[in-house]
Amino acid sequence: MKAIVQDRYGSPDVLEFRDTARPSPGAGEVLVRVHAAGVDPGVWHLTTGKPYLVRLLGFGLRRPKQPVRGLDFAGTVEETGDGVTRVRPGDEVFGVGDGTFAEYAVAKADLVAAKPNRLSFGQAAAVLVSGGTALQAVRDAGRVRPGQRVLVIGAAGGVGSFAVQLAKAFGAEVTGVCSTAKTDLVRTLGADDVVDYTREDFAVKRYDLVVDTAGLRSLTTLRRALTERGTLVIVGGENGGKWLGGIQRVLRAALLNPFVRHRLSGLVSRERGADLDDLRDLIEAGKLTPALDRTYPLADAVAAIGHLHAGRAAGKVVLIP
Repeated sequence: MKAIVQDRYGSPDVLEFRDTARPSPGAGEVLVRVHAAGVDPGVWHLTTGKPYLVRLLGFGLRRPKQPVRGLDFAGTVEETGDGVTRVRPGDEVFGVGDGTFAEYAVAKADLVAAKPNRLSFGQAAAVLVSGGTALQAVRDAGRVRPGQRVLVIGAAGGVGSFAVQLAKAFGAEVTGVCSTAKTDLVRTLGADDVVDYTREDFAVKRYDLVVDTAGLRSLTTLRRALTERGTLVIVGGENGGKWLGGIQRVLRAALLNPFVRHRLSGLVSRERGADLDDLRDLIEAGKLTPALDRTYPLADAVAAIGHLHAGRAAGKVVLIP
């Protein structure tokens, strides 16, 4: 099969579009014919091996343990392993798997679900990594409630575009923060107000929940936007050096949290089957729709990753094998 293969860490140029062995499903797994695969910021980190913390977390010290990149996908079940009853060959599905930047990929059966009827394969491929992270940030860590005021920083990004819609679906009043070129998108996502950070200070108002997906601002700046008992959820981090890559903001939040009235938390998300089912229900109910920036052929994965990492994407980027 054709796939995007990586033998060593480095810039995205180390990724090669070439033939590799087609995987086989084990017990509790499914083999999927991939029709679309989502690109998320984690792809860049796993490609470069930076911050070095990524390598220490078990992804491979000297070289990647998983040579084919990609997690999100949508496609058709080709084959099932022993004990799989959730799906069957021929089913149209979406979820996360191992090495989805390929024509075929293996996924755990509990991380696969029937593709929502109202989504294309491209849209469905953009859901679980970013949508699941947003769900855990808004609902689980943020504990959003109807009537609360929610601020989403990075509202036009992959996680942010889901977070805006989820906060609205849960009954909040939502303000999205983004650059000038992306304000129209954030409005179409349902934001009640949009702040262009190049022209305005988002902290002139106070919010019950701030979800920061942009990874750049200090805790002091973010706390200025909170109500007296407000909650801050930090999703990831960038520009923090080659060792920690911004995770130090999460560590500082954890250390400061016991001594302030605000509730400060950093989110380390993980893919969960229950979240996939919840997101599917919201999608089918018309309350959630993935925002696609653009699609690329699988062979152009390097360009797709570069487009996303440069911050030019408004919504999700998807690869089509």
